[in-house]
Amino acid sequence: MPDIAYIFPGQGAQSVGMGKDLYENNAVAREVFDRAGQILKFDLKKLCFEGPQEELSSTRNSQVAILAASIAALRAYESSPLAAQYTPKFSLGLSLGEYTALVAAGSISFEDAVVLVRKRGEFMDDVSRKTPGKMACIIGMELAAVEGLCKGIGCEIANLNCPGQIVVSGKTTNIELLASLAKEKGAKRVLMLDVSGPFHSSLMAPAQDKLKDYIEKVQFQGPKLSFVSNVDAQVQSDPAKIKENLIRQVASKTLWEGSVKLVAASGVASFLEIGPGQVLKGLMRKIDPKLEVRNIGTLQDLQPAPQPS
Repeated sequence: MPDIAYIFPGQGAQSVGMGKDLYENNAVAREVFDRAGQILKFDLKKLCFEGPQEELSSTRNSQVAILAASIAALRAYESSPLAAQYTPKFSLGLSLGEYTALVAAGSISFEDAVVLVRKRGEFMDDVSRKTPGKMACIIGMELAAVEGLCKGIGCEIANLNCPGQIVVSGKTTNIELLASLAKEKGAKRVLMLDVSGPFHSSLMAPAQDKLKDYIEKVQFQGPKLSFVSNVDAQVQSDPAKIKENLIRQVASKTLWEGSVKLVAASGVASFLEIGPGQVLKGLMRKIDPKLEVRNIGTLQDLQPAPQPS
């Protein structure tokens, strides 16, 4: 059986209808959505399956909805014949997806993850309302050049997701100015991201501080799979360090490209993107086209992979 890495999506992967076919046809997936609704005390599955999109996409809702949809897909996968074809070695996720990865690795319980992610979304949303901000993707500029622009106008590097793309974060007026300057300095494209705040920047420090109080109360175990942290692109097995990095991650840049390259350097070249959407698959193609990525997000995705003859 080939070794694989589990990868889990972050905010932005949500869409109305996600997980509905799994809920209707798979008992373990149904249990995940129902349990999340009990913890949250509202009908999360109705929001995921019926929307409206605007409500689903709000930061306080989208993060916990993606977590639940991703874990539902994971549990359905684990109970399917497809799971017998692979041996999981790594677990990692983009930003919010780290919490899903830690559940998958047995480091935290699903129940604790639901509470933490709901609080994370609420705190980040609160900061965004008080300090309006934006994020933009700079395409076709060197990192050093973008860092120079950021320092000059009070923006920060937020995500290093794949080669040639650098995501920046900051106050709305500053990001708009940086976008204009980047084009003047030779950026091929600048895309404004559809997010509600200046995520993964020091402006999120108030949310980081509030989340710290909740994370420190939760019991973490050593992961059963190799867990790669976003903030340092290193395998972390110490529960105390994992907690520290989760807290830092709210107001620090994420290193997805580096995390994936670490896994690939270990010899693992097959990945399962588990959860809604195919955002990570697109990033993986840019990081290394030789990496194989299979999506697990729908009932159809659980059909066994063809065996070589």
